[in-house]
Amino acid sequence: MIVLMAGLPGTGKSTLARALAGETSGIIFDKDQVRAALFPPKEIEYSSAQDDFCIQVALDAAAYILRKNPARFVFIDGRPFSRTQQLQQVLRAAEALGQPWKILECVCSEAAAKKRLSEQESEHPAANRDYALYLRIKANWEEITLPKAVVNTEQPLDDCISFAGKAICS
Repeated sequence: MIVLMAGLPGTGKSTLARALAGETSGIIFDKDQVRAALFPPKEIEYSSAQDDFCIQVALDAAAYILRKNPARFVFIDGRPFSRTQQLQQVLRAAEALGQPWKILECVCSEAAAKKRLSEQESEHPAANRDYALYLRIKANWEEITLPKAVVNTEQPLDDCISFAGKAICS
């Protein structure tokens, strides 16, 4: 199964993905980690084209893993999936593999996201991940109209894991 971790920066997508991957023996492909592994720092541009490329590399790796073990959970992280075309890129890959998919949309208050972004700024692989990016993405957000589970990540992590786990296993 392919699980898309959707939501604005700072809403807890990566934290939840790590927890769920641990619970399900799943694997995470994070766009920002893929970018950092593929491109020297001077070639990192944080463009939509580079984001699409990195997601495609992650999807190719996911396909390799899922062909070997179709029962694995693969979490696609590091992109907000704020645009319909971004979701479609992953859903086309899932369809081509004959894999089911689920969307987990992480949400929290703007204040909580701002605080998390500030606290995580120096440790995150994406140098452009800050509150200004949050605001830009929020201003252009396209509502996800596909079936999804919305996880309020201001709830205790164990509650989020339980809710999201039930959503992806149903």
